[in-house]
Amino acid sequence: MNAMTQANLQSAFGGESQAHMRYRIWGDAAKKEGFENVKRLFDCTSAAEEVHARLHFKALKDVHGDFAVTSMAGFGIGNTSENLQAGINGEEFEYTQMYPAYICVAEAQGEKEAVKAMNYAIEAEKVHAKRYQEAKDHVDKGEDLPAEDILLCPVCGYITFDKTEEECPICHTKAKAFIAY
Repeated sequence: MNAMTQANLQSAFGGESQAHMRYRIWGDAAKKEGFENVKRLFDCTSAAEEVHARLHFKALKDVHGDFAVTSMAGFGIGNTSENLQAGINGEEFEYTQMYPAYICVAEAQGEKEAVKAMNYAIEAEKVHAKRYQEAKDHVDKGEDLPAEDILLCPVCGYITFDKTEEECPICHTKAKAFIAY
């Protein structure tokens, strides 16, 4: 694997792994504030970030050894509205800055598996930011997210509130494979 794509995938793996844990922690905070559905959304998004980390790790399958990995990561626990805003900011950074640059490098270097993994992530991160914004709009009014269904595509990390969808719009996985939160 080309060194630049490798470094980018390692950074993305680190960032997605940290987001996975950060969202679990923020979900616990949301539950303490009485936002059960926001907790479910954080848990679902946490699992989506794990999907992305696994895709990046698998794309690095031929890379072995120990490496220092630098990644962008937010820290701190605020109230649920603040945590949702931090989530929005992180997701927007990934789909507007980080992944577009990483994809350009991977495409130029002919790293097809890396491009596929990052394309799944970039499209899912757009949806994550939208879902967090929907949740924040309700939390800011003192309401929980009114989502009965929170569903995750286990292949690419797409999240939907619509149980009538037939397939994932990103990777085309059939909805019967979606995981409910």
